[in-house]
Amino acid sequence: MAFGLSILVFVLSLFLIIMIHEGGHYLAARRYNFRVLEYFLGFGPKLWSVRRGEIEYGVKAIPAGGYVKIAGMNPFENDVPPGDENRAYTAKPVWQRIIVILCGPLSHFLVAGILFSILIATVGDGHAAKVVAVKPRLAGSASPAAVAGLQPGDLIVQIGDVQNPDQAAIGAWMDAHPGETTPLVIERGGRFLSLQATPVNDPALGRYRFGISMGPVPRPVPSAVWHGFGQVGTMTVESAKGIAHAFGPSGVVRMFTLLTTSTPRNDQDAASLVGVGGMVGNMGANGQWAQFLFVFAYVTLFIGLVNLIPLPPLDGGHVALAVIEKIRGKAIDMKKVVPVSATVLVLLGFFSISAMILDVWKPIPSP
Repeated sequence: MAFGLSILVFVLSLFLIIMIHEGGHYLAARRYNFRVLEYFLGFGPKLWSVRRGEIEYGVKAIPAGGYVKIAGMNPFENDVPPGDENRAYTAKPVWQRIIVILCGPLSHFLVAGILFSILIATVGDGHAAKVVAVKPRLAGSASPAAVAGLQPGDLIVQIGDVQNPDQAAIGAWMDAHPGETTPLVIERGGRFLSLQATPVNDPALGRYRFGISMGPVPRPVPSAVWHGFGQVGTMTVESAKGIAHAFGPSGVVRMFTLLTTSTPRNDQDAASLVGVGGMVGNMGANGQWAQFLFVFAYVTLFIGLVNLIPLPPLDGGHVALAVIEKIRGKAIDMKKVVPVSATVLVLLGFFSISAMILDVWKPIPSP
């Protein structure tokens, strides 16, 4: 029950994100008096619509996205109403066109930042160095944490000379100072205490440890917002690297190799919404709703980033064309851009369908 419900929530949330994305285009277009013709969820045959003023709103049969139709954007369609020529897309200044286009994908970053902030304010910052458990013994003797007097609930605010470390910084310190007695400052019940612990080698992991488990720490709302949007920046950089790899030569070769050989997939391979849907379904079935929300925030950010790739027909491609037009000082013949758009759509279709096939045939192994 929870498995199917979580997938349903995920799909409905994606539709909501689509409409927020299109709403970004819509609001910016209205702000600069572009002639907006339609605002629809889906494509293909019309299921329902209503007209409010000069704009038609509705739902179409194929739930594969949504769109805002602005007069003058389609080079093959003469859809500018008489008298509205000055409100057509191509009649507007380049800077206004860029804002209208960017407001769509940038809405993804805003939504992701809000979701990350909510998670950090409620569940906590997963990178924070809060002790949630202390192992009594490690490597055959009392654990360094137990000897030092660390307790569940302690927040490590300094290790060595590193202030406010996250979990990665604590691990990096122990790797750089194996077996050395380490000064710690911890916060316990509003008081700050100085302790010392000497990490020991854990043969099960092959690295030095204190013998503690760490978990998230909820932050006050202002701090949560700061760290939530900081998470957006960090994950944007990592996602951009992943996109460059997936669509680069090595990514194409990897996709063909997976499709044509028995090579198994790994957790670094690209997944489609089918694979992600299975992942969030398992999270819902296990009651892991915080992880569900995190994955949804990441998918939201990732879709926005893909939309910013500077190739038509993606939003980033429209921005790139507007910039080129500004530099050239004359309009671009959009009909000449159609072959580029078609090629990009074919490549995106190939990757999407291939990833779906692999998600069914060779699911990415669970961690």
